Amino acid sequence: MKFTARIPVTAGLLVLLASTVGCNKLKARDQLNKGIQAFKSAQYEEAVNHFQNSIQLDPTYELGRLYLATAYASQVVPGLETPANLATAQKAIDGFQAVLAKDPSDLTALKQIASIDRNIHKFEEAKDYERRVIALDANDAEANYTIGVVDWIQAHNNVVTILGAENKIYDGLGDVSKSKDACAKIQAQNGPLVSDGMQYLNRAIELNPSYEDAMAYLNLTYRLKADLECGNDADRKADVAQANDWVKKAMNQGKLNEKAKEDKEHAVQ
Repeated sequence: MKFTARIPVTAGLLVLLASTVGCNKLKARDQLNKGIQAFKSAQYEEAVNHFQNSIQLDPTYELGRLYLATAYASQVVPGLETPANLATAQKAIDGFQAVLAKDPSDLTALKQIASIDRNIHKFEEAKDYERRVIALDANDAEANYTIGVVDWIQAHNNVVTILGAENKIYDGLGDVSKSKDACAKIQAQNGPLVSDGMQYLNRAIELNPSYEDAMAYLNLTYRLKADLECGNDADRKADVAQANDWVKKAMNQGKLNEKAKEDKEHAVQ
């Protein structure tokens, strides 16, 4: 009798537990929706609170974690390396890492971490995450383009610093007046970056032949390559000529893209 009498009580508890869990899931989704609305209104702190509530109500709700990390990421100021900004960036990265712990192939999380690392000048880490994106989607033109851009940023920073030590200003034409020592340093630091950047930018254009931004950065990368041609003026001039060709291609493609955009807008009207 005692055993039998306990069965309805246990069943009742299970029903109550299921009801509570179901109620929490509904509340979690309600908090998520409120967070999304706050996020769309650029009320990021309010959005963070709602997303945190959503996760507390339903710890298994991965979408809540993704949105929470996104809300933190939206508060990161590019290029600002203050403790507060870096702390916010780390919260965002930790959130996306939690998503990747459950699903290592989540492209959104990978791209977001790459973007955050890029914004706080963790360039090598940013490129590593973009390469993970490419490993999952070999046809991602943007990831290829982004690696090429980061390579250019790093190489440009290097050449500006090296030439600055000789009181020279980078001119994008392969300064022939720089010292042999400066040229050797530029070759050592920028050779791999220029080669890598060209590879990824060319791949981006191969995947998206109308990628005018990739063309523009190929122009800039060829100008960096001109500074590697120490004592070889013919190659230096050839690099500058290539750069000028890519400028023209980027400008022409920009006009075609703009026309295609206008035609599409007119078609919709």
